[in-house]
Amino acid sequence: MFTTLLLVLIATMAWAQSNAVLDQLKADPRKAYGNDYPYKLFTGKLTKAPKGYKPFYISHYARHGSRYYWTDRLYIDLDTLLKAAHQKHQLTAEGEAFYKKFMDSKQELMTGVSELTQLGWEQHQNIARDMYNRFPEVFKKGGNVYAISSLTGRCVLSMSAFCQELVQCNPKIEVREQSSRFTLDGVVPTDRQNPVKHNYPRSKPRYEKNRDQFHADNSLRKRVVPRVFLSTEGLPGDPNRIGNYLVDLYTTLPSINHEGMMGNILTDEELAKEWEDSNLGSYSWVFGPKYQMIPILQDILKKAEAVINGTSDHISDLRFGHDTCLGPLTVLMGINGADRDPENPYDVKDCYQNWQTCKASNIQLIFYKSKKGGDILLKCLLNGAEASLPVPTQQFPYYKWTDFRQYYTDLCNSVKP
Repeated sequence: MFTTLLLVLIATMAWAQSNAVLDQLKADPRKAYGNDYPYKLFTGKLTKAPKGYKPFYISHYARHGSRYYWTDRLYIDLDTLLKAAHQKHQLTAEGEAFYKKFMDSKQELMTGVSELTQLGWEQHQNIARDMYNRFPEVFKKGGNVYAISSLTGRCVLSMSAFCQELVQCNPKIEVREQSSRFTLDGVVPTDRQNPVKHNYPRSKPRYEKNRDQFHADNSLRKRVVPRVFLSTEGLPGDPNRIGNYLVDLYTTLPSINHEGMMGNILTDEELAKEWEDSNLGSYSWVFGPKYQMIPILQDILKKAEAVINGTSDHISDLRFGHDTCLGPLTVLMGINGADRDPENPYDVKDCYQNWQTCKASNIQLIFYKSKKGGDILLKCLLNGAEASLPVPTQQFPYYKWTDFRQYYTDLCNSVKP
């Protein structure tokens, strides 16, 4: 009887969790953009620290903010395609309107390829100010902040936006920013320019062997093409990719201040209907290189230990990189169960949602101590919201530093490059 009740309880909890994820998507269909989703500042309340405990140090990893598309190939192929269709009178009325708006913006798009936008800059400004206001005890006396970035311009500028805002909050804060091959291991260990070479194994999520059990309607990319083109006959490029081009452009438009360019060709609600399937692909993408992020986790452990034992005077260590690192790091650390690796493809959405690796997404570890001594505590925020870790605790969302350090040290040591 007890076993039956337990199974019913587990099934009910799983159903509720799945519904919670889909309810989030229903409330904000734009989350279906996945890693193209523009960051929204979390405004919920945080759990009070245990009595007598105050924050004293923050360790952080962030993705760069909103940017133009990462490669010019999308813009070039769309330019060629739309021009040819226009000349051959193969565009619908909606397609002609899109064609005109695209051509009017083409120079900007081509020039801006991969670069941070104004929105991307503002996202990191807002996150920095939010961090300062949430944890004033860390920053009110000033102190040293150390920030490192990938070598990519959009990451360097994201770092600059964040650090400038911290100093605006309190001019007593001293910031050292570095974008260097010397620090790549702590922010983008897989960069080809990293002088420290690793060869960590790749992983394959278990759901992939049951992928055929997942049934989804993935017809949107086919359905959207006739909304733009009367015919694709004789047009350059691969006809099968045209729908992908249109979707890829659409999900970037809010990040580059060009919402409305595509009119009614696509809607957020249509994308949301296919989100769960696209999320499966995202999980494979972030799951595979999870062990390659071990150097970042080791950097987090090393720098936090130095602050705690008094050999470092940093009040915060900041890192600015890419979704290709933050996503796998989320899985490696098991944040909100991202390491669960379910066999059932329908369960993947409950442990990972690709909008968590959105533009300007970030992980913050907030460290606490008490004047009365005792354990150092920490909690994890994912995109500003309190998150769970696979570390044992009796006082969630707070974890003992010693337990955190031991768990993740063992994890790092269990995988050999």
